[in-house]
Amino acid sequence: MPFKPVHPEKLADAVVHQIEQLILRGILRPGERLPSERDLSERLGVSRPSLRDAIATLSQSGLLETRAGAGIFVSDALGSTFPKPLTEIFAHHDEAALDYLAFRRDMEGLAGERAAKYASDTDLKIINTIFEKMEAAHPKRNSADEAALDADFHLSIIEASHNVIMLHMMRSMFDLLRNGVFYSRKTMFQQRTTRRGLLDQHRVINNALQARDATATRAAIEAHLDYVELALKTQQTADHNESIARLRLDQEISR
Repeated sequence: MPFKPVHPEKLADAVVHQIEQLILRGILRPGERLPSERDLSERLGVSRPSLRDAIATLSQSGLLETRAGAGIFVSDALGSTFPKPLTEIFAHHDEAALDYLAFRRDMEGLAGERAAKYASDTDLKIINTIFEKMEAAHPKRNSADEAALDADFHLSIIEASHNVIMLHMMRSMFDLLRNGVFYSRKTMFQQRTTRRGLLDQHRVINNALQARDATATRAAIEAHLDYVELALKTQQTADHNESIARLRLDQEISR
């Protein structure tokens, strides 16, 4: 008969399972600091020895790391998909940025469809709350704040799709963008006409999601990323033309 004795789960194993779930679901993020040992043991309702066993297990598996004098953190390595040499290649070749946008267009369009279908009411409230922050930030013309909210808005849609593989893959891709590997989102938000267009596009995306219209959501996301691609190509052309003009100027001065 296919039966085995049932053994009660060790408290440390239960803690490991809970923290793994929080990391898997993206609630605990790479580089995020955990509460103090005392606070965490009280929240989990376990003894400190059981908690320490769990932390040791999670550290050995590479999910957590202890930093002397700072505390326990979710491993930064969890947010890295590409090795450093490859990201350096990405940063030096313009076609990588365009391929990145094409990839995002496909993946985020799918994520938007899923979010419209599977997001909870709370998921949609989170997305709408972030959009309202984007509207409030727009008149202040702080490109860094607008760029950060833009990333938060897109990631909240991916989180609302409730696909953990997509979540971790796309979060890693956004971290590369935050680090300026493909292009500067901040620079894009410094352009007046582009800023207005981006806000309007995010409004269309949000409205489609709040209406749970999967087709309209995907179309709005794809149109938005097409716009970003065009803006990037325009900027690349302008940068190239400027570099040629500077060479001509240097030559003219030297004559």
